[in-house]
Order: sequence, then C-alpha cells, then structure tokens
Amino acid sequence: MRYKVLLVLVLVLACFTSFAQDKKFYIFLCFGQSNMEGNARFEPQDTTVDSRLKVLQAVDCPERHFTKDTWRTATPPLCRCNTGLTPADYFGRTLLAHLPADVKVGIINVSVAGAKIEVFEKDQYQTYLSTAPDWMKNTAKQYDGNPYARLVELAKMAQKEGVIKGVLLHQGESNTNDTLWTKKVKGVYTGLLDDLHLKAKAVPLLAGELVNADQNGACASMNKIIATLPQVIPTAHVVSSAGCTCAKDRLHFTAEGYRKLGSRYGATMLALLGYKNVVVD
Repeated sequence: MRYKVLLVLVLVLACFTSFAQDKKFYIFLCFGQSNMEGNARFEPQDTTVDSRLKVLQAVDCPERHFTKDTWRTATPPLCRCNTGLTPADYFGRTLLAHLPADVKVGIINVSVAGAKIEVFEKDQYQTYLSTAPDWMKNTAKQYDGNPYARLVELAKMAQKEGVIKGVLLHQGESNTNDTLWTKKVKGVYTGLLDDLHLKAKAVPLLAGELVNADQNGACASMNKIIATLPQVIPTAHVVSSAGCTCAKDRLHFTAEGYRKLGSRYGATMLALLGYKNVVVD
C-alpha cells in the first residue's frame, strides 16, 4: 500500500515538474497577413536585441541557423526565413523597456501574406487554400498546411515554459469592406482561447489598423470595420496606425512605420498590464 501511495506521489510531482511555468515569461501569439509577417527590410538598428526577448521558431531556416520548435533571441526575422520587420519586433522591445528586469517576453508569429482571415478558420481553411495561388499554398505548407493548427501547436509548447498574456492580430487588407470580418476574427480568437484553455479577460486581443488614411492607405476604409471589433469582442483593443509611414504600394509599412506601430501595440499591452503612463511617440 505504501508503495502505491509513493508511486502516486512521484507521478503527481513529475506531472507538476513537467509543466512548471515561469510566471515571469510572458508569451504573445501573433498572426495575420503580410504586415504581421513583416514586409520592410530590417536595418542594423533592428538587429541588436535584448536576450530577454525570445521567439519560438515556427519554421526551419538552416541558412540562418534557426531551428523550428526552439526558442532563440528575437532578432529579425520573427516570422519565416525571408520575412522582414514586423510590429512584433518593437512590441517586444517596448514591453521590455518598461517591465521588471526579471521578466522575459516570448513571441510566436504564424502569418500568411495575402491571405484572408479564412486561412485561420478551422472549418474554412482547406476550402480557402484549395483555390489559393501556389505561392500562398507554399507558405501554408511551411506551417504543415494548417496555419491555425501550427499556431496552437507552438502555443502549447510555449505554455509549458511561460504564460500566454495576449494575442496580436494585424490582418484585413484581403478582407477589405467585409462586414463579417469581426465575426470571423471572433471565431478564431475564441478558438484559440478554447484550444489553449485560456480566459479572455486574461488574454486580450490587440488588433492594429491598416495603413491609415493619413498615409493614403489603399485599404484604409477597412479601419472603420476594425474600429468596431471591441463591440463584438469586449476584450479586443484597436491600435492606431495614424502617422505610421508606408511603402509606395500603400499597403505595407516602412521600417519606421513598423517601429512606431509595434511600439503602440506595446504601449496598449502595458496599459492592460497596469502600466498606465507609457508614452511611445
């Protein structure tokens, strides 16, 4: 009898040890299309990164010596092998500039350029990808053909080491003027919460505006729909893109624009964490 009790205690302790979380390792899930991937070339100033900022590598990049499913210091690119600067870069830097020195920040970024939000819908992604161009299908293949499932897989890995604190979204160019977009986003967000056993109040959704009308953004009309997201998701918060400079295509931000937008994502998250007076621009 004593042996059985001892065995049970050992198993229980092993279980707790296996899934011990560092409460000071804050994890953030990032998804979207090309702006969340990062479209601008990163510059020398972007490559010096505090080792407390980590990224969980989503794909193998042998030429960069990045190995999927492993944590590394979050030097760009944070999405795939040949993507650029993303809002997540300066989101993480802004957090570390204001959080206590013993807190680490982890980024997970699964994004698909040019894709509608449907690529992240559990019941729609296969239908959507079946008619997608080959280059988009090839991007999805890097996530085992299912970007949403890959995001969840990485998030579950991360939960063994840290605590998921928020979800970052930058998407909408391919859904411009889609009045059902907010409902679709809610479905993806709710799915993440359910699949990862998270509570909405503890894991807010931060959604960035597309290139703003003040920059003559090609899809700026979508920002009116993005603005209504908190009406559908009470724990959603919209991050302004006003004044964030864009590329000639009027769809993507410049490196400077990504830095500013990412810092605003960071300030928004810091306010939700209780740091109310953070000014970033």
